Amino acid sequence: MFNSFGNILRLTSFGESHGKGIGGVIDGFPAGIRIDMDFVQAELDRRRPGQSLITTARKEGDKVEFLSGIFEGKSTGCPIGFIVWNENQHSSDYDNMKEVYRPSHADYTYKVKYGIRDYRGGGRSSARETISRVVAGALAKQALRQLGVKITAYTSQVGPIRLEENYTAYDLDLIETNPVRCPDPVKAKEMEELIFKTKGEGDTIGGVVTCVIKGCPIGLGQPVFGKLHAALASGMLSINAAKAFEYGDGFKGLKQKGSEQNDVFFNNCGRIETKTNHSGGIQGGISNGQDIFFRVAFKPVATVLMEQHTVNIDGVDTTLKARGRHDPCVLPRAVPIVEAMAALTILDFYLIDRTTQL
Repeated sequence: MFNSFGNILRLTSFGESHGKGIGGVIDGFPAGIRIDMDFVQAELDRRRPGQSLITTARKEGDKVEFLSGIFEGKSTGCPIGFIVWNENQHSSDYDNMKEVYRPSHADYTYKVKYGIRDYRGGGRSSARETISRVVAGALAKQALRQLGVKITAYTSQVGPIRLEENYTAYDLDLIETNPVRCPDPVKAKEMEELIFKTKGEGDTIGGVVTCVIKGCPIGLGQPVFGKLHAALASGMLSINAAKAFEYGDGFKGLKQKGSEQNDVFFNNCGRIETKTNHSGGIQGGISNGQDIFFRVAFKPVATVLMEQHTVNIDGVDTTLKARGRHDPCVLPRAVPIVEAMAALTILDFYLIDRTTQL
């Protein structure tokens, strides 16, 4: 139950970081959608480790193998099963963590809740689980293309270095031109240097991913417990290391008065639109046809390569110095994951809207 995401479109994921593989089953995916396998693999390549000097050195091919639900290049409407085999586990890197709890990690809570934990890379709590989300999101993106929906995310902040302008001020085609995935080349270089410096210190750093959804149909979402922004928040906050979510002007809008914050309507050649978009494309929990934009804050990775105080499984004070291959900053690899969860949410709510309109 709690390994699944979505309502009509539902992803159930399985697998652990150092198990045999990571996979999933997608139920409720529309039939007849042409599936571009190269696109799915390209999305996985954006998420995979070992991309650059500012990501983990773990080398994984992350090649997806589809098991069902696709025939002659199209979705059949049946459950889509898939798996990505793990190829490059160094489980021995975690031997010194077997008897201790890593600070700010899921070790302690997992052990208390289940009475057992997979200490190899965090097991189920590892960010490697997000492979299944990216595969499913890549399929959802292809279905959304037919509706004219485009989803783009980028790194907008690393530590204190941030983009000061709204997404409309940047050329989003530049996102994939640098390893940080930031549309501002100057800021991207500063972010990259900060991440590399932090990595050299054995430490980690956090930041923010901004996401923009263009072409979303009007009317997605429900006014009370099915608010579209709440569903987006739920999807984003289920991502490893995600700590906060805000859409539209968010906390920044608190500095304004209602008269300044309100999005005034006008008739644009027969189409009702708003002159501004402080609401972030969602009003009353329902999409209004304007761009949906939101931000997700990610904490610094919990595993740092320096000595820290902690306790062992018996509650005795001790110290731990982690080993292994870890990301100094999750932001560059989180970008495609944010896009994937946004795609799954929007397609799910589109399918929900179709059923309520019958």
